[in-house]
Amino acid sequence: MTKMSEVMLAGGGGRRIVGGGVDATVKVTMDEAAFASTFEMRIPPGYDVGAHVHSQGEEIFYVVQGHLDVLAFEPLDRSVADWHEWVAADGRRYLRGGPGAFMYVPANVPHAFGNPTQSESVLFFQSTVAGGHENYFEELAEILVRTSGRPGKEEMLELRRRYGIEQLTGLKAGHGKR
Repeated sequence: MTKMSEVMLAGGGGRRIVGGGVDATVKVTMDEAAFASTFEMRIPPGYDVGAHVHSQGEEIFYVVQGHLDVLAFEPLDRSVADWHEWVAADGRRYLRGGPGAFMYVPANVPHAFGNPTQSESVLFFQSTVAGGHENYFEELAEILVRTSGRPGKEEMLELRRRYGIEQLTGLKAGHGKR
């Protein structure tokens, strides 16, 4: 583990993790004495991470370019298969946000994001999730590449279990428009 006291990167700088729809540039990790692992994420058209919950850690999402659908609340009914149809007790639904849209997610709060457009979106993302989100992204990319985007259910359940993730709705790597 390398401990650093500061980090400065030019645009595009950092370690890139790419594969199977994952495109994350690691800017700094919690292993490097940062308070959160920080990334620039490129979200392809039609990609939908699906609603999920982290048992530990917090996350911040900030749309830099393009548009994303985002959601962070406990729905009235988690059994609804499409998180875009979820409704909170106070009537909130998902937000379609452009540049400047922001989402903060505490631990144990269902959340999701997806790119409903035909263009790539760019997201600034920070995570304090245990185990390091960069490690999850590396493992996920490897699995998706190795299985041509069709991972086995048990393999994905084990990966998510190791990182304290409960998947509530399906992940979609498509290229459609909502």
